[in-house]
Amino acid sequence: MYANGEGVPQDDAEEVRWCRLAAEQGDAGAQLNLGVSYFSGSGVPEDNAAAARWFQPAAEQGLELAQTNLGSMYFSGEGVPQDYAEAAQWYRLDAEQGFPEGLFSLGMLYENGFGVRQDYVQAHMWYNLAIARYTRVPNLRYVLEAATQARDEVAGLMTLEDFSEAQRLAREWDAAHPR
Repeated sequence: MYANGEGVPQDDAEEVRWCRLAAEQGDAGAQLNLGVSYFSGSGVPEDNAAAARWFQPAAEQGLELAQTNLGSMYFSGEGVPQDYAEAAQWYRLDAEQGFPEGLFSLGMLYENGFGVRQDYVQAHMWYNLAIARYTRVPNLRYVLEAATQARDEVAGLMTLEDFSEAQRLAREWDAAHPR
């Protein structure tokens, strides 16, 4: 309400105050919003460690965007110690819900061997799923474009058997995770 000035004057600091009250009560959406405020410095001084502390409980409650944000912070070492394995854990939780950013990020980890064993079959599978699930969140066009380019590059490194296996795994995963 205060963030967008809906019915009240726009006031980021007041938005943070109300978000903090709800976040402290365990509201996952408010925890996510408070994390975003600290990450971007909107209504509070920018503080990546505080952002991670607020993303964590929201991510633990299953909020997809909080899981992706926390995974990205562990990947880059922003506000938390860099830890690729921890990033993989959060991206996987996000991916298991079918969120395109988590699917793409997990593919990137497998492609490069960050926090997981390098595996082009797994990378291709996760990239394919990110592309297939893109329609669920159409404002993530950059994920579609990045996943398509990455998938095609990984395909060039695979045997025909590996490519077939990646396609099979993606079909099985997709069937087991209804949209």
